[in-house]
Amino acid sequence: MQKRVEARVLLVSAASSGAGKTTITAALARTLRNQGLRVRLFKTGPDFLDPMLLERASGALVESLDIWMVGLEACRAQLAQAMIECDVVLIEGVMGLYDGTPSSFDLARAFGVPVLLVIDAGAMAQTAGALVHGLRDYGPVEVAGVIANRVGSKHHADMVAASLRGVPLLATLAKQAKSLPERHLGLVMAAEVPDIDALLDHLAQQLVFDATAWARLPLLRLDVPAPVEAIAPGLAGMTIGVARDAAFAFLYPANLACLRALGAQLHFFSPLNNEPVPAHVDAVYLPGGYPELHAQTLSEAAIWHASIRQAHADHVPIWAECGGMMALAETLLDQTGRTWPMAGVLPGAVMMQARLAGLGPQAMTLAEGVLRGHTFHYSKLETALTPACVTLKNPSRLAGEAVYRHGSLMASYFHAYFPSCPQAAAALFLQGARVGAGTGTSLTSG
Repeated sequence: MQKRVEARVLLVSAASSGAGKTTITAALARTLRNQGLRVRLFKTGPDFLDPMLLERASGALVESLDIWMVGLEACRAQLAQAMIECDVVLIEGVMGLYDGTPSSFDLARAFGVPVLLVIDAGAMAQTAGALVHGLRDYGPVEVAGVIANRVGSKHHADMVAASLRGVPLLATLAKQAKSLPERHLGLVMAAEVPDIDALLDHLAQQLVFDATAWARLPLLRLDVPAPVEAIAPGLAGMTIGVARDAAFAFLYPANLACLRALGAQLHFFSPLNNEPVPAHVDAVYLPGGYPELHAQTLSEAAIWHASIRQAHADHVPIWAECGGMMALAETLLDQTGRTWPMAGVLPGAVMMQARLAGLGPQAMTLAEGVLRGHTFHYSKLETALTPACVTLKNPSRLAGEAVYRHGSLMASYFHAYFPSCPQAAAALFLQGARVGAGTGTSLTSG
């Protein structure tokens, strides 16, 4: 007989971005954790910054739940495991409830997860009810309750509650004098905010929480899927040097777990601290991040520069995505208009710009399979190199990001989600990886 598990599971969504989903999810998670409950959080869609904050709020690792990027059955397995281990599972949605392909609504419908709607009540009162009922009925979707954000007073909260016509108002959060800091890619990384725990505790204390309405919420029941087959150890015996610091912080925890499941040992190092590529590694992984915020420090990191150039000269496979690629260019023009020398492994110049240059889910084809992931950047690369291939956008299948091959280096603005195709992920760290559908040739030109 198939095992079933039950727990309180809610998908936190809203009518649009900017309603305060991340703030509310973090405050609710901290509140429930302070009550002694075991809380696990997920993030819908590709994202690096929100999960960092949610991890700090909940005290547990935050993974991605995305039907397209992660896969339906992998999402089911992650969700079921979290329900086995925890009392409460919160899934923060992406953009508005019905935005994107797939959307937060698609995820909620796939697993029967009730939706907790966050309403920005700062400029409305009774209209909140119309908004909630419209969001509920459009799908339709099961709305478990509402949390009203930026509420001005108890009277204001009472007007919102009366407008909901039977949908419970689970909590309210008053307008906050201090909010979570942001920059061009979204929230500031949690580790960069000195008083982040005090801020999260303050938000939890400010959350006016209806424990009685919360206790009446139904539990979700989910069939536990059969265990998946183990990943073939395509990187057995290999050691991969992984850059990890404030300039190279954008990587999915699942990517590291996937590399370990493939048999690789990981050796972390910090280019920002002028640490060299670790000796005797078999490959190098340079994830994305904020090199533009640390351009001067990176430009002066002579030991790091020499070591990555030597690794490239020694034909060590290097996979560099987004910020990792930017740090390997010849120069980087930052937001202030200053140009900084970078490692110079990849011919070309990177320029920051005010306008968003790339956003959305994409896929990259290798001979071993298709890697899914996303792109999100405010810079552009000018290079004379011809792309080895181009990613495809989802769902349009229009041309996306260029993927460059320069000797043993493969680089792109594309952020890959390794578990979407472990065999293709392994190929990124092996000599002679083949990119592009049906190429049938190893790209080793430089």
